[in-house]
Amino acid sequence: MKKLLFTITLLGVVAFTAKSQTSDDILNVLTQKKLIKASEAGSIRSASKNSSTPVLAGKKIQLSGYTQVRYRSSVESGKADGFDIRRARLGLRGNLSKVWGYRLQFELAGTPKILDAYAEAKLNDCFKFTFGQAKIPFSLENLAGSARLDLIDRSQVVEALVSRGSDVLGNQSGRDIGIQVGGTLVKHENRSLLDYRLGIFNGGGINTADKNDNKDFAARLVVHPIAGLDLGASLYNGKRFVPGQTSGTVTTPSRNVDRNRYGFELAYDYKSLNVTGEYIHGNDGNTDREGYYVKAGYYFVPKKFQFVAKYDFYDPNLDITDNAPAWYVLGGNYYFISNAKLQLNYTIKQEQGTSIDNNLTTLQLQINF
Repeated sequence: MKKLLFTITLLGVVAFTAKSQTSDDILNVLTQKKLIKASEAGSIRSASKNSSTPVLAGKKIQLSGYTQVRYRSSVESGKADGFDIRRARLGLRGNLSKVWGYRLQFELAGTPKILDAYAEAKLNDCFKFTFGQAKIPFSLENLAGSARLDLIDRSQVVEALVSRGSDVLGNQSGRDIGIQVGGTLVKHENRSLLDYRLGIFNGGGINTADKNDNKDFAARLVVHPIAGLDLGASLYNGKRFVPGQTSGTVTTPSRNVDRNRYGFELAYDYKSLNVTGEYIHGNDGNTDREGYYVKAGYYFVPKKFQFVAKYDFYDPNLDITDNAPAWYVLGGNYYFISNAKLQLNYTIKQEQGTSIDNNLTTLQLQINF
């Protein structure tokens, strides 16, 4: 009896995630492999028909994920070397009809959290709507999937100004909750010439309710004048809620502070060569910030070994001198197979003021499924 119940449960799970197999197909395979008897298969078919829970999934579900195991070694005094799990992500994607689809993605490294949770409605090439928690349409490097980066870490300016690790909003993984619309406005010979994306967001980040009545606006426009060349511009306009504070007898009331950004981007692909660059300017209340990077990658062995170099500059406060670090990053990527790669990066950190011995070596193994 336990074997029968287990098989029914297993059948339900497999049928829910299978792309094309029916419950009868699975039962036939189990019978042929002598994992169950023909009489037990008949009992399962009968139980399935009488069950209130459907065994056969009506639509396909795509399961994907990846993990990144990282080792970091810094020459900076007081910083320990060691291993960590940089990312461990699991995602689900599916279609409910020709128009409607959905996406769920979870981060399991560290404190588990929901990264993506949205529904999509693709009316045509010009209008694709996204409802829920997703990446904001700002910055080329922000929108690139973390599993597809050709260097281990994103640039300083993207981390600082696009809702990531060092943004005043905290690390929101470049995402927010809201509504977006985008698509291709102009095509020529089946090639996109002009893409756009617009969005309205809470402005508070992921997995959190809005804390003010203001809504943030983001927009991105990309033109493709020739094959392989992309030129883009992004805009973000919003307000960040800052709660009130009391220090001794002084009380500072709650307030909304400007959080605005704009940026420009370039990407060029030609055979084994890839060149990208971005400039981003940000304003957080009374503080103006800016930064840029230029990156080039070249496959010496196609789809196998890639060399990457990047110049990465960021100024966290334009009113203060000698505070803008420039990083020089050299990297190599080796692809064992299409879904497994080893990355090695060496970062030379150059300060404008007092020099610090803080260069960094990073090694990362990534496995996709």
